[in-house]
Amino acid sequence: MHQTIRTCALIGKFQDQRVAECAQPLTAALIERRLTILALDDGPPEAVPDGVSVIRAAELVERADLIIAIGGDGTLLYAAGLLADHADLGQARPGAADAAGGAAAREVPLLGINRGRLGFLTDVLPQDMLHSLDAALAGECERDRRALLQARLFSPGGDEVRHYALNDVVFNRLDTGRMLDFETRIDGRYVNSHGGDGLVVASSTGSTAYSLSCGGPIVDPRLSVLVVAPICPHTLSDRPIVVPGTSTVEVRLIGQHDTVAQVSCDASVFGALRPGGRLQIVPSDRAVTLLHPPGYDYFRLLRSKLHWGLGGLSHER
Repeated sequence: MHQTIRTCALIGKFQDQRVAECAQPLTAALIERRLTILALDDGPPEAVPDGVSVIRAAELVERADLIIAIGGDGTLLYAAGLLADHADLGQARPGAADAAGGAAAREVPLLGINRGRLGFLTDVLPQDMLHSLDAALAGECERDRRALLQARLFSPGGDEVRHYALNDVVFNRLDTGRMLDFETRIDGRYVNSHGGDGLVVASSTGSTAYSLSCGGPIVDPRLSVLVVAPICPHTLSDRPIVVPGTSTVEVRLIGQHDTVAQVSCDASVFGALRPGGRLQIVPSDRAVTLLHPPGYDYFRLLRSKLHWGLGGLSHER
């Protein structure tokens, strides 16, 4: 059901000229439509457009009805991380009720304006952003719910830290020139002993990111699967595999006791894995909702971003 949008949050590096070129007219359009506009207090305040209230992340997630990410896919991933980290905030509004008479759950959707490079997630072009904004406000955008992964990192002493990822969880080496030796298990079953630079565990959403450069397949985001892709494997037969999205993937370092590897979620480092510790990637109960312009076509997006069909015959009408 369409939720009325009264408060919009803008996420982006406003000091970047390309982002500012979109943020200024977008802010003016939001003011004209009498919306409250929020932004994070994580950048130079003088770069924030006039008419925008600067607040902390928790309050932004609690108050926003729509988040617009202006930048590349990294900007949208950052915004998705904010929603995941503060998922317990603002899930029900005072006075709102569902059909059963209880508090109405709410999702804060994400709309991505592409000011980066490829833009698989930020798929609205600058020249189309005002039209897409009106479609979002009118409830005419396509809603695309994407599940998040959860990474659980256990130290040798048993301490645990957790983080969420929309695209992927990456385990890779810190020391230049030193190969990592590690084991993988899926749902408790031994899979392989690897030598190489690390491992990417990607959602279907993240199949077009780091996993793709490791030789992984492109996966339709409607599928609930994980891609487990070795990074620069020492053995040529060590290839990416696809497993059910309900799987638990576990990684353990083996070999030298002084080996350290870093663990990242959506390119943000959140911990280190040492021998005796373990990394688990598990399904999450959290998700984010992406908004796509009316007429969105995933395969058209792939053709555009990956330059498929150039120089050949096209049968598209």
